[in-house]
Amino acid sequence: MQTILLVDPETDFLEWAQNQLETPTTRVVTSTTADEAYKIYIAENPDLLISETHLLPFSGLELLARVRQRDSNAIVILMSAFGTTQSVIESMKLGAFDYLRKESLPFNLKPVVDAALTAQAEMRSATAFKPQLTVEQYQDSLVGQSQPMQQVFKMVGRVSHSDAPVMITGESGSGKELVARAIHHYSSRSLQPFIAINCAAIPENLLESELFGHEKGAFTGASAQRIGRFEQSNAGTLFLDEIGDMPLAVQSKILRVLQEGEFSRVGGNTIVRTDVRIIAATNKTLEQEVARKHFREDLFYRLNVVRIHLPPLRQRKEDVNLLAEYFLKKIATQKHLPQLKLSEEAVKLMEEYPWPGNVRELENTIQRACVLATSDVLLPKDIPLGAAAHQSDGAENPPATVSSNPAKPTLETAVEILLDAASTDRSLQLLPWLEREFTLFAMKRTKGNQVKAAKLLGMTRATLRKRIERYGITRELNFQ
Repeated sequence: MQTILLVDPETDFLEWAQNQLETPTTRVVTSTTADEAYKIYIAENPDLLISETHLLPFSGLELLARVRQRDSNAIVILMSAFGTTQSVIESMKLGAFDYLRKESLPFNLKPVVDAALTAQAEMRSATAFKPQLTVEQYQDSLVGQSQPMQQVFKMVGRVSHSDAPVMITGESGSGKELVARAIHHYSSRSLQPFIAINCAAIPENLLESELFGHEKGAFTGASAQRIGRFEQSNAGTLFLDEIGDMPLAVQSKILRVLQEGEFSRVGGNTIVRTDVRIIAATNKTLEQEVARKHFREDLFYRLNVVRIHLPPLRQRKEDVNLLAEYFLKKIATQKHLPQLKLSEEAVKLMEEYPWPGNVRELENTIQRACVLATSDVLLPKDIPLGAAAHQSDGAENPPATVSSNPAKPTLETAVEILLDAASTDRSLQLLPWLEREFTLFAMKRTKGNQVKAAKLLGMTRATLRKRIERYGITRELNFQ
């Protein structure tokens, strides 16, 4: 006979769940408080504990911690109607078998419980990781209640206790650095440096020096020894964003660090040892890059120990409103302004938009809307999306007075928005990024005509061609 201990302050819910789970071979014991549940757990030693997170006199997370401290192989499922990013990550870090939102229980409760009971023998014989409680309250824009994001939060909790390399995949702007920062924060390295570097934003001839440092006289302009990112992040975490754009020569040195934990600075022979966890991210399919000989196969397998995939925003539209509200609150706090609100029509408009730029595009859109807003409620007209964000009012639009419509964005406004974006995305190196984006957009606007694009940018064609080659822009253009 298997025993399940079910804990929730709502007796109606306990009755419903007990009816769902009790069978001739499965007994369900219930409790409404955390302290009583802990006493029952000690007395009954159940096969499975299922607990609400919001309990008295202490939380379900604390109950999980106490149970796991007593029995490191205990199987625990937490659930909540109002699960936060932090509670999901913390529960998985503490060793929870799963974390369920109550709204999904009619569909997920029985399958997850069956899986937990089936795995019980293996779980109790396996060595579980020790709980490490985080005192500091961690806040970032890892926001989401959608099922794909819940899976991401669970993976963050599971990998945080390890030093294994992590590969984060997802489209540009989907929040890969935020996931990397969360992994670092919840790890044992959280008090050590977290350093992010965008491999696509740094010219190839400078990337090796940026990562590994250089000795005095290593090349023209190297007037002094420079410490690279690997040394700066020693004992901490190094986040290599857009690693799919890393040159093959640099990939070889990264492989050596992963294998041996050592490297040498550019222009030097001295061996430098480092203890750093590497988290990499890419918006490319690295398996295809390996097949094309653009990425080392051995490095791919070294980095791809644990993979976390971030879904694009268009696949989790239920998170759009949550993210928008988060960004409105964040902007209001940073600028010391009253928080603007979103009308229902504006929310609907944003949820129907595909967000090709993902979370980054949504944040920039909210920033722009805040700058141009004429009232404390954002309406659809305040949130131009896609091409509309870059167009002036057409002739078909009704005449507008200065008081009723936002003014056309000025150069100063554009600069302010870009600087705000750079302040929220520390991996964004603004000037190299602008140089690349201006080059790309000029080529798109002129349909690949380099003469016209160079004229539009105010540079020679030779300079334009160097930039196209440097940033690999031809791969992003649809024309020949």
